[in-house]
Amino acid sequence: MPKTAFISIIGRPNVGKSSILNALIGQKIAIVTPKPQTTRTRIMGVLTKGETQLVFTDTPGFHRPKNLLGEKMVKAVGETISAVDVCMLVVEPENQIHPAEEELLSKIKKQEIPAILVINKIDTLKNKAEILATIDLFRNEYDFIAIVPVSALDGDGLDDLLNVLCEQAYESPHFFPDDALTDQPERVIAAEMIREKLLMLLDKEIPHGTAVSIERFSEREDGSGILDIEAEIYCERNTHKGIIIGKNGSKLKEISTLARKDMENFFGCKVFLTTYVKVKEGWRNKGGLIRNFGLDQS
Repeated sequence: MPKTAFISIIGRPNVGKSSILNALIGQKIAIVTPKPQTTRTRIMGVLTKGETQLVFTDTPGFHRPKNLLGEKMVKAVGETISAVDVCMLVVEPENQIHPAEEELLSKIKKQEIPAILVINKIDTLKNKAEILATIDLFRNEYDFIAIVPVSALDGDGLDDLLNVLCEQAYESPHFFPDDALTDQPERVIAAEMIREKLLMLLDKEIPHGTAVSIERFSEREDGSGILDIEAEIYCERNTHKGIIIGKNGSKLKEISTLARKDMENFFGCKVFLTTYVKVKEGWRNKGGLIRNFGLDQS
């Protein structure tokens, strides 16, 4: 009998939610950087193991929003919690509960959602006994189905987590083909690969003020198998545009080269990538532009 479970991955920024999703799926479908608010929208990942299909939703890091885009990111987290069978609350092995985690716990309690506490980054601990302090803190806050320490980096504990998740599945037809990995359109995946490189290679607020739109995505008709992708990178200021392009175009070339390599690996073909940089001042506070960039999922 086929089984299914819908699972949301929630937590504050930079705890490794997307890294855990990628590790469980076995493919990079969500971008990962050390910068906060890397994930902007809900990203769905699908893992089919035998008769069981797990449908994950990776959410933006829960934070205090500073603009309209941030407000919509936080709203997406709340909506996701109420629409799943199980929540995975991802935390780090620390002897404290952060304010954002307290708010997420409050939402879980209010919805009475079954939840699993996932303590990530245990590879950073010299003494694994330190995990016990984190377990005690959160155990007193909510009756979790399970508490699973993991390392998305080296894979430690992921099999245990997967077993716990499979136990939450219920009898149901699968909602996605068994070979599906994500519901993300190819254009969105390509845009996110570019944005990941912007986050990695640019400093301070500049990369957070960027958005990427794929204007062309087509395979050549000459039988070469080459995929032509044309992307427009939007930033908020003319000064930022110059920094993104770099001296003689060097920075933009570096960003494009790294993104193209990721695209070729993911799509399994040669990619010809063209990128342009444009300015849309204050776009993160303009609802129309946020919707145009596909960042409003309400």
